[in-house]
Amino acid sequence: MDHLDANQQPTKVARVVDLVRGMVHDGRLTEGDPLPSTRALAGELGLARGTVTAAYEQLDGEGYVVLRHGAVPRVAATLGALSTAAPPAGAAGLRPGAATAPVPTVRTVPPAALVDLTPGVPAVAAVSARDWRAAWRQAAAQPLVAAYPDPAGEPVLRTQVANHLALSRGFAPDDGRVVVTAGTTEAISLVTESLARRTAAPRVAVENPGYRAGRRAVASAGGAVVPVPVADSGIDLDALRAAHAGERLDAVLVTPSHQYPLGGAMPVAARHELLAWAAAEDVLVLEDDYDSEFRHRGSPLPALAALDGSGVVVHVGSFSKVLDPRLRCGYLVLPAGNTVPDGGAPAGAGIRAARSGRGATVASVTQHALAHLMSTGALRRHVARCRRDYRTKRRMVAETFEGVPGVRVRALDGGLHAVLELEDTPTADLVARLADRGVLVADLQDYAAPGSGLELNGVVLGYAPPSGTELRAALRTIRTELGPAPPS
Repeated sequence: MDHLDANQQPTKVARVVDLVRGMVHDGRLTEGDPLPSTRALAGELGLARGTVTAAYEQLDGEGYVVLRHGAVPRVAATLGALSTAAPPAGAAGLRPGAATAPVPTVRTVPPAALVDLTPGVPAVAAVSARDWRAAWRQAAAQPLVAAYPDPAGEPVLRTQVANHLALSRGFAPDDGRVVVTAGTTEAISLVTESLARRTAAPRVAVENPGYRAGRRAVASAGGAVVPVPVADSGIDLDALRAAHAGERLDAVLVTPSHQYPLGGAMPVAARHELLAWAAAEDVLVLEDDYDSEFRHRGSPLPALAALDGSGVVVHVGSFSKVLDPRLRCGYLVLPAGNTVPDGGAPAGAGIRAARSGRGATVASVTQHALAHLMSTGALRRHVARCRRDYRTKRRMVAETFEGVPGVRVRALDGGLHAVLELEDTPTADLVARLADRGVLVADLQDYAAPGSGLELNGVVLGYAPPSGTELRAALRTIRTELGPAPPS
């Protein structure tokens, strides 16, 4: 959505955005062309520098330009099939650096070009190349050590994770409570394995619909998966208590900050209620805090671990939704006090034993590179850039489907994905038709626990990886497949 004033007239920011868009579309600005600095363009157009900065940030989020700290702004890589419209008024005043733009070559993308909107992947290409290379150089420069690595993880990364949680999630664990894992799924598997040391086939409640890989991790570690329905604000606590009353639960896996996939956020009162119940019933709470860095609306809610006074929460985090899932690196934080309420086998000790039994699963060089990204502020800068980008893309999704009959848009308060709940459109047919047109999305039904009887109709789409122009085109394709727009 372009910036509008009270009379619905484009603001100065919107006019700068339209100016650059127009020059890209008519070919006078092409891939890789440098743009004037914010100061230079502001002087040239007689605008405030902040106006140009805001316009550049919007264009960056839409995928037209690439902004990097300390680098010249440039036109983004291939923008797909762009129309050759007449330039907007005033476009001649913008010069890409000191050079004259070459005669344009209009780039097109074949109709079958693939835009993958399946969820779960961040904007990997948004990572600063300079910061990324510096982190791996520093990691490679570490001295070789003739010893096996600490199964709990490299101390330097555990310290950085503890500092990160203190700044961003409201609790400051001792770094001795931090255990490095090969992502969220291994963390869940480790916890389930630790519970199996106390109880054969521990029963673990999971949200339904919910995180598919989490269910598989529980089952692969010998646990019994117990699906529990979710409400608009997260797991249904009444249904959770009923499941426990039927047959005792050993743990519950929740995504309280941004329920996956439906997107609800558990209110603070419900968080306290869950923790009090878990402490009274000796149930371990696995808090999957998978994308808490990307809260787009409302104030961030405290992590369950920040409210835990009884030592019942295992906090689980990952770098997969922040940087790159191929790193396969995450962490868990052992419960405060490392004990369970009834004085039984210490929960923390069981997890440590499971970790030691498997040995280290994340390469030391990867851990050192991540620690460098965190200690230098590079990760924080990357998250800030992505947050701006995701907010712009979130707005595209909301605007595309606003007011569409039979469509409810969910999960837009945070994260990297959106859910389109559909009243009448058969989902399987829609997913197949979209794939034929080069747009991949996920079927919401796939997130229901098998055999639970839960029936869902909708699609899940991830909006982080594609450029703004790719996303815009893909959303238009989805909108077309949902039926013609009503006459204006």
